Amino acid sequence: MTKEIFDVLVIGGGPAGYTAALYAVRAGLSCLVLERMAAGGQMCETMHIDNYPGFTETIDGFTLGTAMQQGAERFGAKTVYDEVTAVKLDTPVKEITTAGGGYFAHTVIVATGATHRHLGLAREAELAGRGVGYCATCDGAFYRGKSVAVVGGGNSAVADALYLAGICEKVTLIHRRDTLRASRIHEAPLQNAKNIEIRYDSEVTALLGDGHLTGVTVRNKKTGETEDVALDGLFISIGRTPVTALFQDCLTLDASGYIVAGEDTVTSLSGIFAAGDVRTKPLRQIVTATADGAVAAEAAAAYLVGKQ
Repeated sequence: MTKEIFDVLVIGGGPAGYTAALYAVRAGLSCLVLERMAAGGQMCETMHIDNYPGFTETIDGFTLGTAMQQGAERFGAKTVYDEVTAVKLDTPVKEITTAGGGYFAHTVIVATGATHRHLGLAREAELAGRGVGYCATCDGAFYRGKSVAVVGGGNSAVADALYLAGICEKVTLIHRRDTLRASRIHEAPLQNAKNIEIRYDSEVTALLGDGHLTGVTVRNKKTGETEDVALDGLFISIGRTPVTALFQDCLTLDASGYIVAGEDTVTSLSGIFAAGDVRTKPLRQIVTATADGAVAAEAAAAYLVGKQ
């Protein structure tokens, strides 16, 4: 039996992956999407999406992800739910191995995304989207005029705190060390923000609330004292982990583990493209992921034309 070789194989069924699939099949290319969980990827963790263009009302990540999948499959994209276990990308025909078998393609678009680092506290998953969030720019508007906290001390955490300070009544920045790791450029804005309180040498040890977050328990690491702090929302901003373990030996990664690829989504390996949160980029949002997907599909199509 002759093995099927797809024009484009997309690893990851999030917004970048399914946009890439949509643009690929509309360009007349055969395309397979491999997704290990559900359409939408990490977007499925978001209960309320209010900043994706074209939607006048809130939409949840699962519904939006399913719609993106259906849009791509309407034009002929195929989906297989399976986890990729190995890749061979340095040959003219790329080979992707999953738990259920092997797949082959002339080009591969890596859209595996990045996962938010969690605090690892009890009930964190239960309260995600119910007061606990990981993206201030995505969900901050739901806490307008309310009290929130941000966990972290790097650039992302401080940027989140400053963003939230513009719409929330009070913002508490909780950092485990005695100084912030954020760039000095943030010092003046922090000092000028009258509604930001910084708690140094502190860590969140428990999440409070039944069905929805009502506060957190904060422990001072130096004194050992604990305090329950009433909150409407908690944003965890302690970094992300790119899903790139499979590619560390074949693609160039940056110091943080993201795939090095510019706005053209071209990676260090011929015929391989990176789209969405998995690549080096300044802003990781649903809208930038979909943009990457479209660019990656066009880049794959141009690569295939050049090989003819």
